[in-house]
Amino acid sequence: MFINRQAELDLLEKRYASGKAELFVLYGRRRVGKTELMAHFCEGKRAIFFVSDLGSEISLRTAFSSAINTVLYSPGQMDAVYSSWEALFHALGQAAQKERLVVVLDEFPYMVTAHPPLASIIQKAWDQSLKHSKIMLILCGSYIGMMEESVLGYNAPLYGRRTAQYLLEPMQFKDARLFFPPFPNEDQVRAYAIYGGIPAYLQTIELNKSLKENIRDNILSRGSYLYDEVRFILQQELREPRNYFAILQAIAAGKTRLNEIKQASGLDGATAYLNTMQQLHLVERVVPVTETQPQKSRRGIYRLKDPFLRFWFRYIHPNRSQLERGGVQPVLQNKILPEIDHFASLAFEEVCQQFFWRAGLSGKLPFLPVNIGRWWNASEEIDLIVIGEQDAILVECKWSSHPVGINILADLERKSAIIQRDMDGRKTQYALCSRSGYTSQLIESASKRSDVLLLDLHQILRQD
Repeated sequence: MFINRQAELDLLEKRYASGKAELFVLYGRRRVGKTELMAHFCEGKRAIFFVSDLGSEISLRTAFSSAINTVLYSPGQMDAVYSSWEALFHALGQAAQKERLVVVLDEFPYMVTAHPPLASIIQKAWDQSLKHSKIMLILCGSYIGMMEESVLGYNAPLYGRRTAQYLLEPMQFKDARLFFPPFPNEDQVRAYAIYGGIPAYLQTIELNKSLKENIRDNILSRGSYLYDEVRFILQQELREPRNYFAILQAIAAGKTRLNEIKQASGLDGATAYLNTMQQLHLVERVVPVTETQPQKSRRGIYRLKDPFLRFWFRYIHPNRSQLERGGVQPVLQNKILPEIDHFASLAFEEVCQQFFWRAGLSGKLPFLPVNIGRWWNASEEIDLIVIGEQDAILVECKWSSHPVGINILADLERKSAIIQRDMDGRKTQYALCSRSGYTSQLIESASKRSDVLLLDLHQILRQD
């Protein structure tokens, strides 16, 4: 099932229509949907789509030769193997002299691992002939660090040759929810809190089952696709999965500062591991949104960026012994369902943040946001602050089963006084986002003010 990714397809189609040689680099974390995007883009085009694996150099060259021959030549030449990678790319250049030819090298890092000179060979072929042809060469890879080292980095052989690059991110809520349209609004937020925006995970959702049944059957049950997913990802992407696992486990347990992570994991070199996991978009370092120099801020904390990673470390890993013995129902009933709304509250903040970005960029806010994020100090925190050049909106996000009362607005106004010195004179407004609506007293009070915005779940989730 292929859903949305329209902006990405539009970019690819624009490059395809340029009529000139294109070297496009597509990269992103595993399972994010790169292969599906490429397959969808190649439909109806003269295209060679080659998916690499962990084979030897000769096995990959043989398989790639077959993929080329299938598209370019008659069945009698199907088994011909090019004698070298140089000869192979020369043939592609010849085939693209007069007619557009799309060549996708999926899992490109596997090819470089099997034959390290490959990036230099492509660079030479590009400079000598490919850049004068009508080829659209797309290099696609999952291991972000290696893609940057082999293709995008300043010292990489292909540096300066690419005509475009794109980091494919997980889907935002507005697109992820298209995988589970029958779910009620509240369950859509809960589902996003569990599955996040990774298409491969979202595709496991069975629409004839409730969210509760999907958790039971497709996440908690041994043998299901997602049951051991985190272990598989770490083993596939990383050389020392045990150390990374220890760091992820520490963060999931609430150890968010660097020293806390080092102590909990027992790894003095945690910084290097954290940097790698940030490249893989498994972990993120966040600072209060008002910080002017985020990289130098001492208030930075680390958190798991991927929602499913959060869910797995919170509910699957700690309860693994019970789950291995078939205790799916007790874990679901006693551990997950009683806490699911508390767990979903962070995802609701992320959904609200995405809402404010869309509203701001589409002109539905009184100003254009330049940054949106959380704020905190030693004793206080604000869920979101929407920052503009001269304005700001302080936002409280309440994933509660009870209507929000006027006391929440009063508390937000109190925090506004604390944060004023970080606001640089910006005009401050307020917004409340509530799952369960508002009390009549708050509605009446807000109706008399021009600086308060009340948003209910329907308004936040509706499609633009």
